[in-house]
Amino acid sequence: MKRKGYLNWKFFTVVIGMVVVLGGIGWWMFQSNADKTVYEYLKVERGPLRVTLRESAVVQPEHRLNVTPPIPGRIDSVNVSNGVTVKQGQVLAWISSTDRAALIDAARAAGGKEYDFWKDIYKAAPLVAPLDGRIISTAVVPGQVVVAAQTVFTMSDHLIVQANVDETDLNHVWIGQMAEITLDSFPDSHLTGTVHDIAYDATTVNNVTTYLVNIFLDSTPDFVRSGISTNVFLLISDRQNVLQIPTDAITPEGEVLVAQGPGKPLVAQKVVVGLSDGTSTEVVSGLNESDWIARRTFAIQKVSKGFSFTK
Repeated sequence: MKRKGYLNWKFFTVVIGMVVVLGGIGWWMFQSNADKTVYEYLKVERGPLRVTLRESAVVQPEHRLNVTPPIPGRIDSVNVSNGVTVKQGQVLAWISSTDRAALIDAARAAGGKEYDFWKDIYKAAPLVAPLDGRIISTAVVPGQVVVAAQTVFTMSDHLIVQANVDETDLNHVWIGQMAEITLDSFPDSHLTGTVHDIAYDATTVNNVTTYLVNIFLDSTPDFVRSGISTNVFLLISDRQNVLQIPTDAITPEGEVLVAQGPGKPLVAQKVVVGLSDGTSTEVVSGLNESDWIARRTFAIQKVSKGFSFTK
């Protein structure tokens, strides 16, 4: 029994030793190659640069209006449906006051000329549209009893896109700015519009300060509905012939590695940058067209230290 225990312990010790040795070899190989740097050489060139500010947004009516009956009573008929456009003064529904509803019910029970007489003498009241717009919600059906100030219809004048822009991005937003809009529900549809107004009063949620930006659509297709989620791309700049370099070639210190030529060391050059689309960044000063820069990448495997320019 002692002999068997001794062999088991010896085997366990050998296994542990092998794991430690192999692990050490693997770590040494990783460390010896991890600091090997690969440089991709790029030529500084001019080209188009389009910069946008992306914001999440939602379709909303610019003005939402609840239509309420002036008197309590019963809805006799509904003349409109959701989605239709109406004109100011158009009759949306007919309503009988509580007294008329009771009288008409009694006359109907009596039948004959009694009902016709009271129906002509005691008219139902019209419920009219207070402005031009679209019916976006209907909350009643004929025969339903309502009270004064109860919402019967909801109207909107026209649909707009509303975005909450972070205060740090507000300097990139202005009245009349062009916008492109994509809809989550209709990914193949692309709408255009312009910034109509920017809120003066801020909204703060979870310590984030935002400002409401209203965007008027150039055209509103029939499939657009209130509440649809969208992505808004506010056009900041769209220029041609811009001197630019890849954004990831710029160090956090605002420097770029300039390639002087084959066999020569790379030189860190301070650059002044302008706008960026995330992938490319405008160079205001510090580089010239046709200069060569090096973009640093890292590789685990051992690489050649040769020098070459590639476009």
